[in-house]
Amino acid sequence: MPKSVLRILCGVILALLTGCMTVGPDYKRPAIDTPAAWRFEEKEVRDLANTAWWQQFKDPVLDHLVSQALQANKDLLIATYRIEEFFGRYFSTRGDQFPSAGGNADGFRQRQSEKGFVRIDGKDNPFNQYDAFLSGAWEIDFWGKFRRATEAARAELLGTEEARRTVVLTLVSAVSAAYVDIRALDKQLEISLRTADTRRDTLDLFQLRFQNGIISEVDLSQAESEYEDALARIPDIERAIGQTENALSVLLGRNPGPIPRGLTLDELILPAVPAGVPSDLLERRPDIRQAEQTLLAANARIGVAKSLYFPTISLTGAFGTSSTELSNLFTSASRAWSFGVPVSVPLFTAGRIGGEVKAAEAVQQQALYGYQQAIQNAFREVDDALLDRSKSGQRLDALGRQLKALNNYARLARLRYDEGYTSYLEVLDAERSLFNVELTHTTGQNTLFRSLINIYKSMGGGWVIEADRFTAASATKE
Repeated sequence: MPKSVLRILCGVILALLTGCMTVGPDYKRPAIDTPAAWRFEEKEVRDLANTAWWQQFKDPVLDHLVSQALQANKDLLIATYRIEEFFGRYFSTRGDQFPSAGGNADGFRQRQSEKGFVRIDGKDNPFNQYDAFLSGAWEIDFWGKFRRATEAARAELLGTEEARRTVVLTLVSAVSAAYVDIRALDKQLEISLRTADTRRDTLDLFQLRFQNGIISEVDLSQAESEYEDALARIPDIERAIGQTENALSVLLGRNPGPIPRGLTLDELILPAVPAGVPSDLLERRPDIRQAEQTLLAANARIGVAKSLYFPTISLTGAFGTSSTELSNLFTSASRAWSFGVPVSVPLFTAGRIGGEVKAAEAVQQQALYGYQQAIQNAFREVDDALLDRSKSGQRLDALGRQLKALNNYARLARLRYDEGYTSYLEVLDAERSLFNVELTHTTGQNTLFRSLINIYKSMGGGWVIEADRFTAASATKE
């Protein structure tokens, strides 16, 4: 290639590179109206947002279930490979910024018609042709089209990573909540079975008394009714246990089946309330960070669309050899080269480019409002969870006092009946109320555990990264 052409080529490249600019708006995080504090504050909070909070239950079985889910849950595996997909897309988009080069070689034998429009001397017909060329092309990113596209692809990649962390957050919370549900149902089943056994004993006794004429048929029918009521509760609870076990099994990435048990509901340790202020959520919640990356990508796409208004400038070149004889293919006389600077300018597009810019700007506004909505929803979820924790605790305390009073009521009613001071209706009322409140108290315990789980879920935090270590360990073993 002559030195004059090289000088021109170097001059063009230098001029283009020094004159490069980037059209479209640069991203700036929108101003956020953040509350100064939560509306419902807990008096005793601890800085536990970055710890594996589910381990506070002190149940090794639950710890193992969470680990299983993080290794085999299908939603998490899908989210992981979605990151791989966007990782590939990022590098594909980034590659547009750089020159492309390739090579090709060709060899063929051809005969042309001697009676055609162009007369061919039969002496050189048929003939051989051999070619070997290196070629390259480079569209100069003069207006930042490819840089903006790469910026958008990078934001989308980071967004998919945050989406995967959202799956981790949801998964750990769902496994923990399902396990607590099962232990609460187990306790309700135990209460129902114990109550049914007690009422069976009472019914047997009443049948003897009725046969001996001590009590009326009314008392016998009432005892039988209460016994059947206790039996009727058992299938519903057993069905709920089976369905919850099946749902938890799917979360663990396996077919439906039984779930192992560890501590009872009464033995589980209630996690502490994590500390945090509203502004922390912008960095602690992966769904908020994902929404911001979506906004960043949409913002960059505006620059991609606006760059279409400007000329497209490329560099193309080819160098190689061409000969009709294979032996002459690499001689100096067979050399061939070409160099070009093609420029294309949009003159009339019937509004196509303007439409793409308008659409990109509209998508950016949608992403902006989606980001703001994600933040507001996060504030609401945390406030709701804190309120749930406070009121659930108060309700459970009241149920505990009611349960104590009903136990005493049932004991006294039974004594009064045995001494003949009251009818069996009073005993039935006391035992029925006690049975219902025992079940309700168990539900209250479950609700309180769930409220703590929801606080950790809604606040997010470094514990998501802590949970990620289980998935990373699994990937390393594989």
